[in-house]
Amino acid sequence: MCGNGVRVFAKYVFDRGMHTDPVMTVETLGGIKTIKLDTTGGTVRAARVDMGEPRLLRSEIPMATPRRGRSRQDVANEHGRAVNEPLKVAGKKIEITCVSMGNPHCVTFVDDVDSYPVEKIGPQIENHPVFPKRTNVEFVEVINPRELKQRTWERGTGETLACGSGSCASVVAGVLTGRAGRKVTVHLRGGDLLIEWLGDNHLYMTGPAEEVFEGEVSAAECSRWMEN
Repeated sequence: MCGNGVRVFAKYVFDRGMHTDPVMTVETLGGIKTIKLDTTGGTVRAARVDMGEPRLLRSEIPMATPRRGRSRQDVANEHGRAVNEPLKVAGKKIEITCVSMGNPHCVTFVDDVDSYPVEKIGPQIENHPVFPKRTNVEFVEVINPRELKQRTWERGTGETLACGSGSCASVVAGVLTGRAGRKVTVHLRGGDLLIEWLGDNHLYMTGPAEEVFEGEVSAAECSRWMEN
């Protein structure tokens, strides 16, 4: 599931006349997403995506269950949530809050995200034994309760310029830890996203969709990529 990708997909099919309704549903590996398009001027300029409900239990992310120190509430809550949980990485303890948005996210809050060693710490968290299927990692600086600044280390990819599902996870983590409100602008290296966690427990992501270039790829090339 790629939150940014689903906005771009919606723009592609609408702008090319494959779908004419400014509201569409898209089936993804993270579930069915409903998208409302801003079609000012006849083409899609922005899109608002219903990203669904966050999943917070360790078993849903998934995370390994701690063998020691579990409370009765943890056991009753299917091994509980990971909120401000200490994790030892690179010889130091950091605090993490974990959220699934259909894909796993580990959020840690830092003082200065621009200078933080994302390239060093990101892969160590991604591949930490507590995450049996690995995880995406969000490094987040709180500007104020309505603004977060984020860098993302994506599972299997490395640092990317933006992550829609990760921005949702960061807002959830911000709310759960008392750092952020439920309507937040997330500043990413690739641009800004507006994230809203509303009363229906769904997260809504609003952001731009712009066509940068187009090209052609042969069927043979696609087959080779799929084989690799």
